Amino acid sequence: MTFFKHIFLFLQNDLKKLKRKWISLPLLLLFPIIFVSLCAVIAISIFSPDEKNPVQVGLVDLDQSKETKMVMNLIEESSQLGNYIKIEGLTKQQAKQKIKNEWSAYITFPEDFTEDLYNGTPVTVHVTGNPNKRANSYMVKELLDSIARHIRTSQANILTINYYAEQLPISESVREDMLFQQFTNFLLYTMGKDKIIDKEHLVNHATSSPVHYYLLSGWFIIITIWLLSFYSFFTREEEEQMKRRMILYGVTPMVQQIAKIITVFLLTAVLAAASLYIFVSSMNITLYGEDILRIGIITGLYGITFLTALAIIETLVNGPKIRMLVQVLITGMLLLASGAILPTLYFPLYIQNLLPYVFTSESFYWLQEILLNKRLYADFIPLSLMASVAVFLFLGLSFWKERGMR
Repeated sequence: MTFFKHIFLFLQNDLKKLKRKWISLPLLLLFPIIFVSLCAVIAISIFSPDEKNPVQVGLVDLDQSKETKMVMNLIEESSQLGNYIKIEGLTKQQAKQKIKNEWSAYITFPEDFTEDLYNGTPVTVHVTGNPNKRANSYMVKELLDSIARHIRTSQANILTINYYAEQLPISESVREDMLFQQFTNFLLYTMGKDKIIDKEHLVNHATSSPVHYYLLSGWFIIITIWLLSFYSFFTREEEEQMKRRMILYGVTPMVQQIAKIITVFLLTAVLAAASLYIFVSSMNITLYGEDILRIGIITGLYGITFLTALAIIETLVNGPKIRMLVQVLITGMLLLASGAILPTLYFPLYIQNLLPYVFTSESFYWLQEILLNKRLYADFIPLSLMASVAVFLFLGLSFWKERGMR
C-alpha cells in the first residue's frame, strides 16, 4: 500500500512541476512539430517519384502462349505505383539493350513455361535488374515474387484438375481449354485473396502515397520526441545523500521512475489523440471505433515499451549528460529502424529480417496497415511480449541496483 502512496505522491509532484513551468511547455510541444515538418518536406521532395520519369520495366515472353500473355497483363495491372511505372513487352535483344539505357529491369518468361505449368514442373520467372538502380530493381523483384506466389498456388490446383480430366472422354483441345479456364479462375482468385491475408505483399507508401506516408511517419516521430522530451523534463537530479535518505524512508528510485513513466504516458496520450485527429482529418481517412481501439493499443504498447527503455538507460547510466546522450542516440536508432525516417525497403535484406524484433518497427508497421492499407485486424502479441520483456527487465535491474545501494 505504501508503494502506491509513494507513486501517487510523485505523480502529484510531477503535475505541480508541469504547472510551475507552463511557460516553456508550448516550446516543448511545438519544437518537434516544426522540426519534423521541415524534415518531411525535404524527404517528400526527395522520395516522391516523378510521373514524367516513371520506372521502366521490360517484359520478355519466350513462350508466347495465352497463359503467359495473361500473366503479363496481371503483372502490369497489379503494379502498386500507378503512373510511376511503365511496363512494355520487348524481345530478348531489345531488353538487353534497354537495360543498358537506364531501364530499371526486365522480366523473362522462359520457353516451355506453359508446358511446365501443366505438367507439374516448378515454373521460374526471371528478373534481370539494372545494377545502377538497385532500389527500383528490388521493387520489381518483389512485385514478381508476389505474382509467382499466385502462379504456384494456381498450379497446385490445376494439377489436380488435370489428373482427373485426363481420365474423362474429352478431346485434347477441350481439356486444354478447361485447364486454361481453371488457371485463369484460380489465378484471379488468389490475386484477390492475397490483398487480404498476404502479409509480405510489397507496398512502398513512400513512393505510391508519399504525403500520407510522411504524415504518418511525422506523427510517429513527433510522439516519440514528446515521450523523450517529457521524460527528460520530469527527470530530477538528486545528490547521493538525498537518494540514500529517501531510501531509508522507503522511497526508491524505481518508485520515482514509475510515477514519471505514468505522467509522461498520460500526457503524451492526450497529445497523441489530439494530433491523430488532426492527422486523420487532413488525410480524409474514415476510422471506425475498432480502428481507433487498435491504434490506441498499438500506440499505448509502443509508449510503454519506449518509456521503459528510457528508464532502463537511466537505471544503468549514472551521469546525467552521458545518460541523455545515450537516450538520444538510442531514440535515433529506434526511429531509423522503424521505417518512419527511411522506408525499410531501402535497407539491406539482413537488416530487414531483424526489424520484426524491434518494437518501433513493429509498431509503425501496424499503424501503416491500419491507416494506409485499411487492415481490419492487428497482431498485438509481438508488441505485448516486447513490452513485457522491457518491464520485467526494468524491474529486475531496479531491484538489483537498489540492493547494491543498501
